[in-house]
Order: sequence, then structure tokens, then C-alpha cells
Amino acid sequence: MGPDPGPDLRTLARFLGVATSYTDGLGRHVEVGAETLLRVCRALGAGLEHESDAGVALATLRSERFAEVMAPVQVAWDGRFPHSRIPTTTGVGVEAATLTLENGESFSLDVRENRIRCDRGLPLGRHRLTARVGGRDTAAHVISAPTLTWSDTTALTGGWGGDRDDEPGATRPWGLAVQLPALQSRRSRSVGDLADLAAFGEWMAARGGRVVTVLPLLPTFNDPPAEPSPYSPVSRLFWSELILDLGAGHRGVGPVGSLDVVRAAGEVREALRGAVTPPEEDVDPELAAYARFRGAQRVLGRDWHNWPEPQRSGLLTDDDIDPAEHRFHLTAQLLTRRQMDTTVARLGAVGVELGLDLPVGVHPEGYDAWSRSGLFAHDVTVGAPPDAGFPSGQDWGFPPLLPRASRAEGHAYLGATIAHQASRAGLLRLDHIMSLTRLYWIPEGLDRAQGTYVGYPLTELLAVLSLESHRHSCRIIGEDLGTVPPDIETAMSGHGISGLYLAEFAAGSGPHLSDPGPDRVAMIGTHDTPPLAGWVAGTDIDERLRLGLLAPGDEEDERRTRARAVTVMARTVGADPADPDALLDQLLEWLGRSESPLVVPWLEDLWLEELPVNVPGSSSDVRPNWRRPAGRLLEEMAADPGVGEALRRLHRARQGRRPGDG
Repeated sequence: MGPDPGPDLRTLARFLGVATSYTDGLGRHVEVGAETLLRVCRALGAGLEHESDAGVALATLRSERFAEVMAPVQVAWDGRFPHSRIPTTTGVGVEAATLTLENGESFSLDVRENRIRCDRGLPLGRHRLTARVGGRDTAAHVISAPTLTWSDTTALTGGWGGDRDDEPGATRPWGLAVQLPALQSRRSRSVGDLADLAAFGEWMAARGGRVVTVLPLLPTFNDPPAEPSPYSPVSRLFWSELILDLGAGHRGVGPVGSLDVVRAAGEVREALRGAVTPPEEDVDPELAAYARFRGAQRVLGRDWHNWPEPQRSGLLTDDDIDPAEHRFHLTAQLLTRRQMDTTVARLGAVGVELGLDLPVGVHPEGYDAWSRSGLFAHDVTVGAPPDAGFPSGQDWGFPPLLPRASRAEGHAYLGATIAHQASRAGLLRLDHIMSLTRLYWIPEGLDRAQGTYVGYPLTELLAVLSLESHRHSCRIIGEDLGTVPPDIETAMSGHGISGLYLAEFAAGSGPHLSDPGPDRVAMIGTHDTPPLAGWVAGTDIDERLRLGLLAPGDEEDERRTRARAVTVMARTVGADPADPDALLDQLLEWLGRSESPLVVPWLEDLWLEELPVNVPGSSSDVRPNWRRPAGRLLEEMAADPGVGEALRRLHRARQGRRPGDG
């Protein structure tokens, strides 16, 4: 990790919430090197060029924090204002305090012994506290949110589309997970679209399913060099134009080979070429700015970091913007919003909820990182330290949010990203929910193992999450796989956030499969793990060897470990490990009878697909990540008796029935 840091740099790092040591995913204790701490502290706003500057930088930051007087964000759980004491110097007191509610109503607060009090309950929302302290005005954001994230309390099943547990024949809900672009029918063009999603949901509903979960539907860079990963979006505030249903006149030639986002983008552009320009009253300021940014990329280049000033800092003139590109993105976003609403309504009409997915970051060249440049750290990226799956660590390539900058705006950007999807979703999955408490930062140019963790204000971010969950009646699921900090486990339990259970992971952690329990959404695997058939056969091990993600010397141990896990799974569910069809059927039944509030198999497991959608850590240059279509068209899966039998078995198990029951 490089030279050891001195005491001043260590103290500065801890003051900024930077870990000076941690335990990596391999269980090893890591002491963070001086270069890493220096560069992470600098990215967090500390004024230092060399380690010798750490003492002065720390004194400056402490002085600035003391001058703030009041914490920039305060949380009112369940509407109860926190009666916080305002620290002041001798002889200086709090003279007055006012709370302005989100609806514009203002009222004075009681001040006693430098403690601000509010005895009335606050409505849900974002409010503003202002106080006069020692002749100076200071302010803070007050986030009033329920302790528990939203759930439908009218049904004991949490409202997941199931019946009450105390009613005869109660059915606990199940659903299916899919990558929308890969979900195609004979009517599809290059990628699956919202019409395919609605048709799929209706097909699933006819078999008893109640939830369709999809990978992120956010915009990506689709022009060469295209970057199709849904977890590296241009923005977390808009929709992908590729999901548009272009209508019967723009079907293309139907599904062909791999998923080609460049071709799909061309189809959308051609279809919208003659579209009517949207009326100005339909365009909100954020959308207007987004469309101008996309238009400017056509003129100035995709990477805004290379733009001249003042454009790089957010000031664009009409000469900087390609008018056709600007108009295309305005039109595409407005049409997609309307179609999303139509699709959600169509699914709702058959009792199906849509599950969406919030990625933890955004593409560094995208709109969010440009429009809110001051919110993001520069010259660092986010990833993960070494673990068993990735012994060299991971670099996910996106810039992290600056905790202090986010607090200064009351975490408005995070709230907007949650609201964007929660407004259409019945449930929202937070990718890497551990990011609410810490993220692993890697300074640019350093090895992936030379990063460290930076802390985030967990309580405040949970309040934002809960608030938006209630505003939009949306349940929250946290992706809590891997090494989970204890504070995240406590927070998820205390705030009603469901976790994830993966049967493939559980099979490798004990002598038998543990039950998912009532607080974990149950799956066999995810988009980042091999499908069940590939996991059993070990084809993912072959692929990791080929891609250099697994050292040849580790192959024997890996295969031995996998064989044990397959045996554990098969023994627990009562299946022959050499018979994947029987293993799938018995596993679906076993998961279906569990206490899990929701069971969501990955669609392609139903026909025992072996190849995964994505291999984490691999380059799209050497492997077609995110570009493999589903192995069945919608019409083919509907006619497949094996698929039908698998879903019947799962549905009956969710009803508490066994295959032999009448």
C-alpha cells in the first residue's frame, strides 16, 4: 500500500471520514498507505499538496466546521423534530429560530438554553430551519420521514400482490426478473421494449405472477464506442430511449443475433425523425438542461471534461448545441415518460407491479456528473477491495458523490434519483445498499487494491430513502450481498428494508441451505451470477479462467468448492445434483414454500440457460456483456411446457400446496 502515513495525515483522514485501515474481502487487515490517504483527502476538499500540509489542512477544516454552528441536515423521524443543542462560544446564544415547511408555511420555534424545540409534529417532507446565532444567520435542511420505509399495511403480506395470510388459500407473491433489452418477441426490433415488457407481464400474471423486476432502464451511451451496461448510465434522472415502443411502422427486421444498441439507437432516431416538437410547457428545467447537454456532446465531444470553459462548468450557448440532437432527446424523453405511465397502468390492470433498479453510480462522462460537477469527487473512482471472487479488487469506473457537498444541498440529488424511479415502481432495488454508509474510493492511477473506504451519513440518507418511498408508495429492497457492515444490517432491519437471498450463495456457506426468512427477497441468482444450469456445470469457472479472472492454480479449489455447494443445494431440496431439471423444479418449490415475502427467479433459469448476462470484472471488448438476447422469444417461452410446469410448481408452492395436493 506504499509508505506509512504520519500521525497528522491519519488524523486528517479520520476527521474527513476516511478509513486509515480496514478488512478486505479476503479477511486481511489492510493499513492504508500515505499516497492513498493524501489523494482521497484532497478529493474531499482538504487543501494539501504534500503530506507535510496535513496539519495546516486539518486546522483549517476544524475552523470551518466550528463556524458552521448547526449541522447542515437534521432528521425528524416520524415528524419529531430533534431537540438539538446548538454549540456556541461563551457569551453567544441562539436568539431566534424559524422553521419553514415544504408547503411554505413558517412558524417560530422555542429556544431555551441554546436548544431549539418544536413540540408540534412535522408533516413528511423537506423543510428549512433558520436560526440567528450571535448575530449571524445559519440554516439547515430538516428531512421529516417515517422510520419505516413504505409498505402496504392493509395486507399482511406487505402488499406484494398477494392475499392476506389469514385468508383461506392465501398466496404469497412471486415474480420474474429479466433484462428488458434481452426480452424479445417476434414483433420486436433490435431490443426488447416497453410493449414487450407489458406483454411479458400479462403472460406472467395469467400464471399467477405478481412482480416483474428489470435491470436499470436508464439512458446509456449508444453511439460508438457504445457502453451498454445499465449500471453505467448517462443519468439517473431520465429513461433510456431504447425502451420506446416505436409502433407497428418501425419494427425493423426483428431480433437478429446479439443485442446491438448502436443499431437500436438508429431505429429510434429514424422513428422520431418526423416527430412533432414537444410543446414548451411539457419540458421541465431538468429535462431542458439534459437535452441541451446531449446536444452539446454532439458538437463538443462526448467527454465534457475535455470541453473548453465555460462550457465545462455548465454554461452552454445555442452555438454549442446541435439542434437536431437537442430536439431528439427532448422528444424521446417525453415519449418515454408517457409510455412508462401507460406500461405501469397496463401491468397494474392485471395485478402486476414493476420492480426497478437504482444503480449506485453514473458514467463519468454523463449528464449528472457534468450538471452537478461540484457534487462528485474528481480523480477517484468507486470499486471494491479484493475478495474471493475478485482477488485483485474491482474498479467500477464511476465518480463518487462527495458526502459534504451532498449534505449541503440536503441530499436533493439522491432524493431526485430515487423519486425518478419510485414514481413508477412498486418496488425499488438499491444496488450495493452499503453505499449509504461507505464507498471504496480508488485514486486515479493507483492499483484497485490501493483504495480505502469513505464514510457517508447513513441516518440522513436513510431518511431521504424513506421519505421518497412514502411519497411514491414504493417498497425498498437493498442489495446486501457480500461483506455487509453491521450498521447496514441494523439499518435495514430497523427501517423495514428487505434484503436479498441468493440460493447459489447460500449453498456455499453451510452444510444445508438456510431459509430465506421473512425479510429477504429470494432468488436463485442475479444478472451478475451464472444461471443455475451454468452454476451446476461450472461453465462460469471455465469462462473466468479464459478471461483471466481466475488463476489456473486456483481452479481445482474452485471446482471442489462448487461441487460441495451443488451437493448442499441438491440435498436440501431433495434433488439429484446430476439432474438440473429436477434440481430447478425442487429448488423452485423449496423457495416457494419459504417465508420469503417475494420469490423472483431469473427468467432464463426456467429453461436452464447456462451463459450469464454479464461477467463482472470482464471487459466488453473480450466478452459480450449485456448483449446476449434471451434464449427464448416470448412466444416460445409461452409454448414451452417445461417453463409452464416450472411456474405452476412455484405458484402452487407459494399457495402452500405441494405437487400431489388436489
